[in-house]
Amino acid sequence: MKKVTKIDKIQPSKVAKKKLRVAAYCRVSTDSDAQLESLETQKTHYENYINSRDDWEFAGLYFDEGITGTRADKRPKLMRLIEDCKAKKVDFVITKSISRFSRNTTDCLDIVRTLLNLNIPVYFEKENINTGSMESELFLSILSGVAEGESTSISENNKWGIKKRFENGTYKLGYVPYGYRWENGEIIVDPEQAVIVKRIFSELLAGKGTDAIAKNLNTENVPTKKGGRWTSSSIRGILANEKYTGDCIFQKTYTDSNFNRHKNDGLLDQYYVADHHEAIISHEDFDAAAALIEQRANEKGIKRGSNKYQQRYAFSGKIICSECGDTFRRRIHTSTYVKYPAWVCNTHLTDTSKCTMLYLKDDDIKLAFATMINKLIYCHKLVLKPYLESLQANTSDKALLRIQQLETLLEQNAEQRETLHKLMAQGYIDQILFTQENNALLTQANDFRSDIEALNRSVTGDTSKVYETERLIHFCERGEMLLEYSEDLFELFVDHIEVYSRQSIGFVLHCGLTFKERI
Repeated sequence: MKKVTKIDKIQPSKVAKKKLRVAAYCRVSTDSDAQLESLETQKTHYENYINSRDDWEFAGLYFDEGITGTRADKRPKLMRLIEDCKAKKVDFVITKSISRFSRNTTDCLDIVRTLLNLNIPVYFEKENINTGSMESELFLSILSGVAEGESTSISENNKWGIKKRFENGTYKLGYVPYGYRWENGEIIVDPEQAVIVKRIFSELLAGKGTDAIAKNLNTENVPTKKGGRWTSSSIRGILANEKYTGDCIFQKTYTDSNFNRHKNDGLLDQYYVADHHEAIISHEDFDAAAALIEQRANEKGIKRGSNKYQQRYAFSGKIICSECGDTFRRRIHTSTYVKYPAWVCNTHLTDTSKCTMLYLKDDDIKLAFATMINKLIYCHKLVLKPYLESLQANTSDKALLRIQQLETLLEQNAEQRETLHKLMAQGYIDQILFTQENNALLTQANDFRSDIEALNRSVTGDTSKVYETERLIHFCERGEMLLEYSEDLFELFVDHIEVYSRQSIGFVLHCGLTFKERI
């Protein structure tokens, strides 16, 4: 009889199941104290909820304060959540309800589809919807439509109220122009700024152009309303603003059904209020300035609303001079028999002694870009993949953890201040000690907020670079060698161009890398 030896089956090793990295998103629509208290409740709920599951790992809490839910692109923390999902830092997303996530049906479905393409489901608690197990989007579409309808209804009610205030003359300006300020609920003239406004009108009527006026004000270090520099556009904005005559025109702009803002060219009613506030400029000077600007525009063949000076080229505003830091402008050059487009440094055009950088031909820049892309397609494995690995090795997990720690400290700081107020109100501490301790806590809170903002910027930058690098690699793996310049690819991958000399330029990509090319 043959000897048979039994070989026991191999017992599968007990490998720890990988935890699901779960992130939560919450939002409040206003920044009132009551709403912010609601936000704190949501934050505590989700942190406890996620940490209570053994198979879940807390991947962060993303929250937007006092921001509308009608437009996803207006909510920075939601955008950061999506970027982190693309960077593979999140496996699952939970949120309170569809209306908290988005009140715009298109945005809601787009975000859900984007995350599902990354194999990341979204769970809506109130509606009990898990997008990872849905067979169709119909139910989600219906509920999103209801949320959007509620938002539209609220928006229409607000618009109706504003319109009534337009009609009865009780509407108050949300922002007063340069030359005015609010005081005790009234619009009054700011004497120092009013002098500059009068000077702008006077110099224009004396024959100066808007570029020259702006240049003189900048030379004299005269600040704008927000402390910036004057431009020809800001000068023209003042010259065209009827509020300097003391009158007001309401509803110059409007918001469409997709929540995009447009100039009102007669589509909706406008409301004219004479003698609304004190005038700085007479009607005669205002009308004379408008007529002069229109005359100059007609002489140059410029029609109102035309795109003559708009950014209509892919290179516009994106070519930077390494010598002076100014941007390049497109011009048509003429040789013996040929005309060709070229790009010239704005400072060099104004004063060659301040910048010696010479022009670049448009075709040369396009050829250099095509060459750079072809090099990446050929050797992306040697260049881009090691760079991506380096970015992923230096992930922002520590930064996210530090942000959470700082937010906890900020909450503790608020509790300490509240306790301090109660102690003073009950007479346990005097006013001097209260002021000292309260000021110290306020300073500490400001430091915490500054650190959180700085860390948020670094986190967003890291995840964005990872995403942009992955997108570039994806293109290079499937892309074919370029036979000519592609404007779509330039806008997709290039942040700006640095000009080192007439023979050398650098393409600074969105992913953070810079590639130099010779011309």
